[in-house]
Amino acid sequence: MFVKDVMITSPVTIPKSTPILEALEKMKRLKIRQLPVTDKGHLVGLVTERELLTVTPSPATTLSVFEMNYLLSKMVVSEVMVKDPITVSPETTIEEAALIMRENKANCLLVMEAEELAGIITQTDIFDAFIEFFGLRKAGTRLVLQTHDRVGALAELTDIIRDMNINIRGFVVHRKDHDTLHIVVRVNTVEPDQLVKELEARGIPVLSVS
Repeated sequence: MFVKDVMITSPVTIPKSTPILEALEKMKRLKIRQLPVTDKGHLVGLVTERELLTVTPSPATTLSVFEMNYLLSKMVVSEVMVKDPITVSPETTIEEAALIMRENKANCLLVMEAEELAGIITQTDIFDAFIEFFGLRKAGTRLVLQTHDRVGALAELTDIIRDMNINIRGFVVHRKDHDTLHIVVRVNTVEPDQLVKELEARGIPVLSVS
């Protein structure tokens, strides 16, 4: 799965001259937390709800409501926006996008194609993609299995599941140590007892069933 498969296309943008209060109101109305910033149709930055809230006065301020609103009305998003936002291409994999977000502590990534803004992908989009990977919205059973890291281990596992006429909805491999793998498998049956027995009989320990 790629960024282009889950990104928000034609995202809402705002000009760099947009007042901060107007940007906050738009975020609240559209229920979004970030807005790409443009100048004459070209991307020049990104402003997030967090950045905007950091420049609004705290409840402990001695300013009056009139003074606060006056000061904020004079501030525009270009004063607080991220001027060099992180971007990816539509062909970036979901896994790579997740890693980029994590390493940069980013809530979203802007998607660029041919130097034009093609979309935006958020943490929520990443979460939805991984939920889809694991088939979590479909009935099934989650198994945690243990096996040695050897050639053919996954093929043996999938053969057993296939021979029992069970489909795999998703799986992930976690390296426990140098020689041991934990395999999390989600299958489409809600009655896994026979599968568990067969796996155990074939020397594949089942650590968890849920």
